[in-house]
Amino acid sequence: MDGRINNGFERIDHKTCMSICDAIGERLQQNLRPDNELPPRLRELVDELRRRDNELH
Repeated sequence: MDGRINNGFERIDHKTCMSICDAIGERLQQNLRPDNELPPRLRELVDELRRRDNELH
């Protein structure tokens, strides 16, 4: 490579983009399962976010 940025990429349509995003989201959910123990402080923050979210809905 000669260090230049290749701007000749092709755009993808919205449907394809959403499919890719969904696949990435599913993969992240699989890798970040709740059974992975969080550090105590992070667990407290996540719990606080849940409480606040429940109060809004």
